[in-house]
Amino acid sequence: MTQPATIRRAPGGPLLTTALELAARMVPVLPLRAGKIPFGNCPSCRYNACGGRPNMKTPGPCHCPRPCHAWAAATTDTTTLTGPAWAAAWKQTAAVAYHPGGTGLTVVDLDHADAITWARETLPATRTVPTTRGEHWIYRGTMQSANAVRDGVDIKSTMVYARWLGPGTGTMTDLPDAVRTLVAREPSMARPAPHSVTVPAPARGGECPHRTPAYLDRGIAMAEQRITETTSAVHATVYRTFLAVLSAHGRCGCLTDAQIGRLFAAAQAKGESPRHCTDAWTNALNRLGL
Repeated sequence: MTQPATIRRAPGGPLLTTALELAARMVPVLPLRAGKIPFGNCPSCRYNACGGRPNMKTPGPCHCPRPCHAWAAATTDTTTLTGPAWAAAWKQTAAVAYHPGGTGLTVVDLDHADAITWARETLPATRTVPTTRGEHWIYRGTMQSANAVRDGVDIKSTMVYARWLGPGTGTMTDLPDAVRTLVAREPSMARPAPHSVTVPAPARGGECPHRTPAYLDRGIAMAEQRITETTSAVHATVYRTFLAVLSAHGRCGCLTDAQIGRLFAAAQAKGESPRHCTDAWTNALNRLGL
């Protein structure tokens, strides 16, 4: 990925400017809220009413009034990025993300020093980007995405997003078979294995039942209590609780930032780090195709 050309500073701030620079290089981008969380589905797209993106396999058709559908919101359309419908989102944006698969790339996300050592001993050198805890190794080519293919290693390519952390250094090389074969292996046990959850089919027509304050508040309170009262397997409990909340309330756009913050706060009070909370939330989103 070449470093984007500098363009006139966008009125929406430096993050929008970065997004526009990437879009000019045909890199599909989207805004993220605090905690690296994408914006929730807009009211017009509840229950896939827009006619597209069931299970997030395709990016349209849809004319969304704000960025939604997680990775599928990524776009290179500068008119969309700077339009009035997305203006409010940019005011809440904490980071810019991009869709690696949408620009023909695969990101090997190395989460700690041991993972980086493994990559240096196993994989061909390529473009690297420093992250908060490790490195992104970026290869030319696409593949199926997967989390926890080994301890501290995620694969981000199709149907996911990755944070934009800069152009990186080094010469980008072709995606090696050594990375492709990782997805065929059994996942690492370093993270809790997802539990099977049946997602209820949403009721069609009428008002969303989750808009009833008592219904949604009761669900959030029960989730907080479940996390707070756990005495063992905190990682697994947090993940299962996030998964349950999203299976019930994640498809209609009812969850607010404040409610998500309550769940994260409960998890962090039990010793979970902000990064672990974000990983658990993101894994739950991916599991449900949100």
